[in-house]
Amino acid sequence: MTTLLLLRHGLTPLTGPVLAGRAPGVHLDERGRKQAADAAERLKDVRFDAVVSSPLERCRETVEPFSAENLQIDDRFAECDYGDWTGKKLGDLAKEPEWRVVQAHPSAAVFPGGESLAAVSARAVAAVRDWNARLGERATYLVCSHGDVIKAIVADALGLHLDQFQRINVDPGSVTVIEYTPIRPFLRRLNDTRNFGLPEPPPEHKDGGENIAGSDAAVGGGAGTT
Repeated sequence: MTTLLLLRHGLTPLTGPVLAGRAPGVHLDERGRKQAADAAERLKDVRFDAVVSSPLERCRETVEPFSAENLQIDDRFAECDYGDWTGKKLGDLAKEPEWRVVQAHPSAAVFPGGESLAAVSARAVAAVRDWNARLGERATYLVCSHGDVIKAIVADALGLHLDQFQRINVDPGSVTVIEYTPIRPFLRRLNDTRNFGLPEPPPEHKDGGENIAGSDAAVGGGAGTT
C-alpha cells in the first residue's frame, strides 16, 4: 500500500478572483503562509519518503515549513496552462462560451492558447503512478499541487469520468489522502482543513429566478471557505 497525501497550496492575493495559472511571481500571502504552517503542524508526525512539489512558487513556498531535505520538483504536478485565460478575472471568464464546456463537459475543454483538462489529468495521474512505482508499496509521500490537478487525481482514484471532477472541492491548504493498493485506491480523506465553514449561498436573481452561476465550480480551485 502506497499512501499519497495531496496538499493544495495556500492562498495568494490572486486566489479566487483571478485565474493565476502559470503566471510567474504569484506568492503566498499572509493567509497562505499561515495555512502552510498549519498543514506542517498537522502533519508533523508523518514520516514522508518523499516531498514533491509543483514548480510554481506558491507550491514551493507551501512546503517550506516541512523543511524537506528530500524535496523534489515534478513539472507534471504544475498548474494547468490556462493559456489566454491566465491572469483574467473569473467573473469575466464566466461570460466566455468556453466556460460552459469547462463546467459541464471538462473532458472536452481546451483553454484557448493553452492546455486541455484531459491533458492535465493524464499527466498528473501518470506522475502519481510513476511515484508509486518508484517509492514502493510501503511508502508515504506528499505532493503539493493545485486545485484542478488534485481534483483530477481524486477523480481517477474514485473511478470517476473527468466530466464529474467539478463535483470535487479542494480548498487552499487542504490535505487529501489516497491509499493505493494492488487492487484499487481508497480515498481516506478529502479536502481536510481545520475550517469547515460553509460558503454563503449564491444571491438570487432580481427576478427571483435560479442563479445558474451559483452551481458553477471554481475554475482553478477557488479560495475555499477560509
